Amino acid sequence: MSAELGLQKWHTAMEEGSAPDALATIIREDAVFHSPVVHTPQEGRQIVVAYLAAAGQTLGNDSFEYVRELVDGDNAMLEFTTEMDGIHVNGIDLIRFDKDGMIADFKVMVRPLKAVNKVWEQMAAMLERQKV
Repeated sequence: MSAELGLQKWHTAMEEGSAPDALATIIREDAVFHSPVVHTPQEGRQIVVAYLAAAGQTLGNDSFEYVRELVDGDNAMLEFTTEMDGIHVNGIDLIRFDKDGMIADFKVMVRPLKAVNKVWEQMAAMLERQKV
């Protein structure tokens, strides 16, 4: 199963701080990212890396934890929780991997609305600093 291999790579990249160089090695050139706050899918490795690195810096604080993981063939669903400025964030990473375990498609969904607004605020600031 490509998702199992891909998840090993994903968790390693997360443990290493979601560094752009590490993320670039596990994301396909033609990967697509679906943000919970941006309507248009973001296409291409460079932009997907930028979004995931920014997410790692904003969401991936000391309270971040994956609480559930489901795998089916090329697909994985990872439920996470974290806290941002006192707001509880509950979300899902829905990832599709190719046959080599590379990320082909990455969708993030977040709840509740207060959390979506907080994620948008902090991600926008991080992406602005990165000039994305």
